[in-house]
Amino acid sequence: MASAVFFHLLLLLLLSCFASPGAPARIVEKKFETVTLVSLLPSDLCTASDQGRDGAALKVIHRHGPCSSLRPEQRASPGDILTKDESRVKSMQARLTDARRVLSRPDSDSAFTESSSLPTRIGNSLNTANYVVTVGLGTPRKDFTVIFDTGSDLTWVQCRPCATSCHSQKEPIFDPDGSATYRNVSCNAPECLGLKSSTGSPGSCVASTCLYSITYGDGSYSDGYLAADTLTLTPSASVTGFRFGCGEDNDGLFGETAGLLGLGRDRVSVVSQTANEFAQVFSYCLPSKSSSAGFLSFGPRISPSVKFTRLQPQDPDSFYFLNMVGISVAGQKLPIASTVFSNAGTIIDSGTVVTRLPPGAYSALRSAFRRGMAQYPSAPSLSILDTCYDLSKYPTFRIPKVGILFEGGVEVDLGSQGALYAASASQVCLAFAGNSDPTDVGIFGNIQQKTYEVVYDVGNKRVGFGGGGCG
Repeated sequence: MASAVFFHLLLLLLLSCFASPGAPARIVEKKFETVTLVSLLPSDLCTASDQGRDGAALKVIHRHGPCSSLRPEQRASPGDILTKDESRVKSMQARLTDARRVLSRPDSDSAFTESSSLPTRIGNSLNTANYVVTVGLGTPRKDFTVIFDTGSDLTWVQCRPCATSCHSQKEPIFDPDGSATYRNVSCNAPECLGLKSSTGSPGSCVASTCLYSITYGDGSYSDGYLAADTLTLTPSASVTGFRFGCGEDNDGLFGETAGLLGLGRDRVSVVSQTANEFAQVFSYCLPSKSSSAGFLSFGPRISPSVKFTRLQPQDPDSFYFLNMVGISVAGQKLPIASTVFSNAGTIIDSGTVVTRLPPGAYSALRSAFRRGMAQYPSAPSLSILDTCYDLSKYPTFRIPKVGILFEGGVEVDLGSQGALYAASASQVCLAFAGNSDPTDVGIFGNIQQKTYEVVYDVGNKRVGFGGGGCG
């Protein structure tokens, strides 16, 4: 008996000797990620393939990366992108503040209606709507490179004869006379009457033809005719009679794109207009680096790995509201009260670069992340980013893992590409910023969405995230 007990104790001692060194390492690996510095730095080599996912999706590229057809001199620096990102965020928050002010009036309905008047309703700033796709328009089909934006509703392209002005674009400008399926939309059409909710201005008329006018938060604008024609999204998916803006007076920060693809929730958006074809479902994956490609896909083919959180019933507007409920750093959920997130609400947006958090939530995240990075030298702030490091002497380094928690038990685990923003080896920053006011809406930005397949199932009022959507 004594010998059996002795043998058992000896066995436990030997196991502890061999297991102890390995156990902490396994725990640490769950909490930290080892990163190679070169994986974060911009590349001058385009690695994008020629096809989207399975050849049936639109290829998504970053308009300031090496795969873009924009002239190099038009590509913005990391600091410029962040400065312009702030402009977009402010325009979105002002748009929501104005809308909520209208709804808070005693004589306002509880839901946004076409008769509501928004004093300064304008589109979002397009400075940082940096991802583009190529779509077809007209018969015969002509291809156009357009910005895609979940924060905008009206799709538009520049049109001949450009009666006033058109900005420079990559492809030839769309010619309505060259399409056998083009037609103008009349003033009494529901789409014309409904323009007020998607552009901020009711449609006006010239010779019984509907006109549209939209101004963006950065001063960019597009004015022209509301029209209908065939929109081709993939080789096997065309939409006849698609309503869009045929812009004859356009100017602003559109780069050399032909216009914009609106993926918001308003009746004039692509999502609403193609409900019969695609069941109000679309998804995209933003690539890990600007030198590679992602995809934009339409239709209800959903991977079983996608986990969904509920879209929040927020009035007014066409934004996609989610319920963010927490943040984890190095495997530990931060002690942030749920009301910190719920007081302002959170939207997910393809055009905002850096995730914006309520001040209290950002302060907790910043403190925890800095503790996990204490061994590395700090670097000066980069525009709106105030937690930066000089990693020029560290070919590899370790960061605490960051996770974003949404209602329904959905956690988006951010890898290094989703947690960091690198201007250079000597300036690598935490890719989050705090709002100035606790009541400003939070925004889940596109850096944090990278490599995930983000699925918008609008008909079922949910948004999902699936890991490993693209590289």
